[in-house]
Amino acid sequence: MTAALVWLIVGLVLMMAEVLSGDFVLIMLGVAALFGAGGAALTDNVVVEVAVFAVVSVALLVLGRPALKRRFLGGPGTRTNTDALIGARAVVISTVDAESGGRIKLAGDVWSARSLSEGHSLEPGTTVTVVEISGATAVVAAEP
Repeated sequence: MTAALVWLIVGLVLMMAEVLSGDFVLIMLGVAALFGAGGAALTDNVVVEVAVFAVVSVALLVLGRPALKRRFLGGPGTRTNTDALIGARAVVISTVDAESGGRIKLAGDVWSARSLSEGHSLEPGTTVTVVEISGATAVVAAEP
């Protein structure tokens, strides 16, 4: 069996093993082994093969792995649940004030709401912005 074939097999095995670990280390070593296979195919010098493997491994682990971890494990930063409603627009369906509250239509649902500003009531049909969610009540402010 030639050295290039051995490097190729090692690279593929490492890449498959990455499925079990999920740390992005084995995939980097697997790709480096594929480069080592390329070095073995071009030369019969073991020192060149190992040097190519070492350089590519270090480069991928230092430069590639952190970028991949940020991309795949960091998540897109999508807001969910009530956090996703902050900043959303809603329409007042019954008068909303700071003391007794009222009702708004927010994201297709009817929510209890209260006004952010004291002494200011919002009439039905007014478009408002959700400033925060306090329990099951949306705190809203009139749009300018």
